[in-house]
Amino acid sequence: QVHLVESGGGLVQAGGSLRLSCAASRIIFSLFDMGWDRQAPGKQRELVATITAGYRTAYGEGVEGRFTISRDNAQKMVYLQMNGLKPEDTAVYSCNAVFRAAIYWGQGTQVTVSS
Repeated sequence: QVHLVESGGGLVQAGGSLRLSCAASRIIFSLFDMGWDRQAPGKQRELVATITAGYRTAYGEGVEGRFTISRDNAQKMVYLQMNGLKPEDTAVYSCNAVFRAAIYWGQGTQVTVSS
């Protein structure tokens, strides 16, 4: 079974930066499209960023220009560099892996941005 473990969340002041990491195992990592989404209390899960197996990236509304997704196939890692954080970025951030009809999520890591 695919195993995804996120790290790097925490508490940061508005305007600060965090780098989230997601370690994947039990997976042919290079075949998967990887991504990050987030869910804030009382809100629906929303897309943050994706990076395909071919390294194409896409970003959700409101984060492009502030967040950068990247991947390291050799290490089976995906990263989310978050700059210029805002209080509205507060959420649980989860890593996901997609291959054809299969999608897997990690447990998530909490990001809290104070004003």
